Amino acid sequence: MPTKNRYNTLFGFDFGMKRIGVAIGQTITQTARPLTTLAAIQGLPSVKDVQTLINQWHPDAFVIGIPLNMDGTEQPVTEAARRLQHWLSEQFKLPVHTIDERLSTRDAREQIYNAGGFRALQKAKVDSFAAQIILQDWLTQDHST
Repeated sequence: MPTKNRYNTLFGFDFGMKRIGVAIGQTITQTARPLTTLAAIQGLPSVKDVQTLINQWHPDAFVIGIPLNMDGTEQPVTEAARRLQHWLSEQFKLPVHTIDERLSTRDAREQIYNAGGFRALQKAKVDSFAAQIILQDWLTQDHST
């Protein structure tokens, strides 16, 4: 499996059945930022919406947060997130990596609230910030093994 150093630009995804947060990040700076939130139907965004982002940003790979229970076991939505993983790989022929996303949405809500108070807590904003946290976590992990 290629290491993260082979990539320049990545998209991070915060999976949801109705909304999928998207972040963009760079391996050179090891930083990520919220990008957008895509509508999803049964956990899958439209090909057109993802292709538009790809055409604009030219990512080299994707990172998807996989929802797990606090004890690390899978939950019912985990399978749907893995379906998104396989769908992205099949549709766009880019590497797709996964990372445990436990508490990313809670952390995103806390960061947004601390920065701008309750009014800033819009669901779409939370999803893209959660995607940023997911991608940032992946970027700072050691993938050399």
